[in-house]
Amino acid sequence: MYRFLLTPRWWGINVFVLLAIPFCIYMGSWQLSRFEERMDTHRDAGARSDPDERGAARPLDDLLPVTKATSGEQATATGRYTDQFLVPGRTLDDRDGFYVLTLLRTDSGRSLPVVRGWLPGTADAAKAPAPPTGEITVTGALQASETPGSNGVAATSGLPTGQTGAISAASLVNLVPYDLYDGWVTLNEGDAGMSAVPAGLAADTGLDLKAFQNLGYTGEWFVFAGFVVFMWFRLLRREVETLRDAELGLAPDETPAEPSPSLTAP
Repeated sequence: MYRFLLTPRWWGINVFVLLAIPFCIYMGSWQLSRFEERMDTHRDAGARSDPDERGAARPLDDLLPVTKATSGEQATATGRYTDQFLVPGRTLDDRDGFYVLTLLRTDSGRSLPVVRGWLPGTADAAKAPAPPTGEITVTGALQASETPGSNGVAATSGLPTGQTGAISAASLVNLVPYDLYDGWVTLNEGDAGMSAVPAGLAADTGLDLKAFQNLGYTGEWFVFAGFVVFMWFRLLRREVETLRDAELGLAPDETPAEPSPSLTAP
C-alpha cells in the first residue's frame, strides 16, 4: 500500500519535507535568540541607567567608542571647563526646561561635552550657573551622540547664539574651534544646585516594535514547520485513499453506492 513512497514524485516530496522542517525550526530559533538578545540588552541598559546598579567608573578613553555595550557606563575625565551652551526643549519629570552643557577640555586636547544639570523654564544664559574653575574631575554616565531630528531632538540651526539642539560633535564642531569627543557625559549629581539628568537608554536597546517583531516571526516559523508536517500527512492520506479506490474499481472522488433499500431483505 505504501510502496508509492518510493516513487520519484514522493522522493521529491519527502526530501522537501526533510529539508523544510529543520530550516523552519532553525529560523524560528534564530528569531527567538534575537528577541532574547534584545531582552538582555534592554535589561543591561536599564541596569546601567539605574543609580543603584552603577558599576565602578572607568577612564573615558577606555570606554570609547560609545556602543550599546558602553553606553550608560560610568566614565571619569579630568580637565578644565571652557565653553558653555544651553540645550533647550528638554523635559524632566514632565516639566519643560533645558540642559546646561559645558565642554571639559582634557589633556588630550579634545573636549568632552558634560551635561552639568537641568533647569526649568525657558533657556536663559543668565539662569545657568557658571562652571567651576581650575582642574576638575567629572564622573557620570557616558552617552552616545544625539542625531538632530531624531527622537524629538531639536535641530541646531535657527537657535540663538549659545544654544545647541543636539549634544554631539557634529552639532558643536561649528561652535568651537577644537576637537570634540564623539559622546557626552551626564553628571551623576547636578552641579550648582541643578537637577541631575538621568542617563538614557542607548539606541536600539528598548523593547520596541522590532523586538516584538522577532517574537512574532518566531511563532510564524514554527507554524510553517507544523504546516509542512500537516500537508505531508494530508497528501499521504489522499494518496492512500486514491489507491484504495483504484483497487475497488472506483473513479477518483467516487464513493461506493449505498445498497438500495428495495433490495434489502425484510
